[in-house]
Amino acid sequence: MFSGLQKNTVFIVVIVGLVISFGSGFYVGAGQSRVVYLEGISGIDIGKPQGVDFSLFWDAWRIVQEKFATKEPLNNQNMVYGAISGMLGSLEDPYTTFMNPEDSQRFFDDLQGSFEGVGMEIGIRNKALQVISPLEGTPAKAAGVKAGDRIIKIGDIVTDGMSVEKAVSLIRGPKGTEVKLTLFREGWDETKEMSIVRDVIVIPSLEWKLKGDVAYIKLFQFSEKAGRDFRKAVQDILASNAKSIVLDVRNNPGGFLDVAVDITGWFVERGSTVVTEELKDASEQRVHQARGTAGLLSYPLVVLINEGSASASEIVAGALRDNRGILLIGQQSFGKGSVQEIENLRDDSSLKVTVAKWLTPKGNVIQGVGLKPDIEIENTPEDEEKGIDAQLDKALEVVKDL
Repeated sequence: MFSGLQKNTVFIVVIVGLVISFGSGFYVGAGQSRVVYLEGISGIDIGKPQGVDFSLFWDAWRIVQEKFATKEPLNNQNMVYGAISGMLGSLEDPYTTFMNPEDSQRFFDDLQGSFEGVGMEIGIRNKALQVISPLEGTPAKAAGVKAGDRIIKIGDIVTDGMSVEKAVSLIRGPKGTEVKLTLFREGWDETKEMSIVRDVIVIPSLEWKLKGDVAYIKLFQFSEKAGRDFRKAVQDILASNAKSIVLDVRNNPGGFLDVAVDITGWFVERGSTVVTEELKDASEQRVHQARGTAGLLSYPLVVLINEGSASASEIVAGALRDNRGILLIGQQSFGKGSVQEIENLRDDSSLKVTVAKWLTPKGNVIQGVGLKPDIEIENTPEDEEKGIDAQLDKALEVVKDL
């Protein structure tokens, strides 16, 4: 089904209504297969490791087949899928997951088509389903969903132990339909229910404006379009009276690695390390270097981050701080810095397996840690009600003194 897809490093983030290639990176690969039949189950001996007693699995299988109380015949294939999911769950890595053929088809369709949903990125943190960031101009953003919100229920279904892929399948849906989310936010005394009407999700890549003599660049995502749009913004900034720059990657869930590297290249010397990819057992590393023109190198710069800044956003912010000592302002970033490989299985199901982790140029781990801002400042609910952006105000104040 997916044989035409090429290996390519991008970031994976699951955006509800668009399971799109933003977040921490994946490779698309194809496995080889041969078929063996036993009790109606194919391929049971393929890749069987030495020293593992699989008779325990088959003992359990036979007991369930013989004794499980049900009027309906058991679905052997779904049991196999469940076993695979359980195996991956034992790794305790929320980004290593199994997708059945239906979920796999949806994943790849969304990479190439239009999207309908509520427009927020979700992930697993501390074993709980959480909003990484609502996307600008989407129903989730309009409904008041915020980065860090925990998703307690989707409709009437409790999310304890639920995978991201399962949550996506429940939340997404056709334009005009409604989904109810029960959320909990730090500072709330109890959960709150939000009803959100799904829509077509169109995400801008960036916008920029002059605030006095400061060029304020808001990056919404590191899409392919963002690279082209950033080049155009650079041309406009160079032709303006801007004397300094504020780069805002708050609530930016990530995007393509190449775009992150290219955008960083406008701010650092050519050949500077942007990020290091540490593979499997840390015995092999792959270094990604800036290859741009450093056209904005001479401009004083600060970067805005928050808990919704993930993966590509963290790579860019970390690279700018490590290479140039750029100040990060705002709140601790999300901590999404791992690389996944997508492997298609013989029945069009697929595995998403973590194969590497990202390190900043100075060797700092991003995954599960994030970036701590140099100047920590929060936008309070009172600020937001008054339309005050205290983080941006602080960034403008700081950059003018550089």
